[in-house]
Amino acid sequence: MSAGGAPVPPPPNPVVSFPAPRVTLPVGPDILRTYSGAFVCLEIVLGGLVWILVASSNVPLPLLQGWVMFVSVTAFFFSLLFLGLFLSGTVTQINANWNFLDFAYHFTVFVFYFGAFLLEAAATSLHDLQCNTTMAVWPLLDDNQYNINVAATIFAFMTTACYGCSLGLALRRWRP
Repeated sequence: MSAGGAPVPPPPNPVVSFPAPRVTLPVGPDILRTYSGAFVCLEIVLGGLVWILVASSNVPLPLLQGWVMFVSVTAFFFSLLFLGLFLSGTVTQINANWNFLDFAYHFTVFVFYFGAFLLEAAATSLHDLQCNTTMAVWPLLDDNQYNINVAATIFAFMTTACYGCSLGLALRRWRP
């Protein structure tokens, strides 16, 4: 009892409850046993390869290949974050429609990566473009840089295909 004679209310419950998130994918290491988890891992590996290959080509066309670098680096880190949220189980503590977020993320990155693939293919197709330096005419890409750009184009296409497959799987889970 308090000094005035009124009973003291009990202290608030320290246990925090979270609203139920809307997610149909498993959390923890079980995410790696699903097609979605496997595709996210492939997206990370292939996107990292695109990033490395474009960076090692000395970026002879910064206007075209700058977008490819931006997309590959950004998608690489966001895919790592996405996978990390599911592996750590954090998605169960955040009230969000994770099925829609999965769909929206993969749709956006699919569109961006498709554009990056087209720009990388365009940069690679300029292999025989002659650049006039002060005294001599040099090709835009030497043979080594051309081969690296061909590999980057192939891996950008494969990464785009992985994001497209993940988009299809996310669309099946998300029902508006």
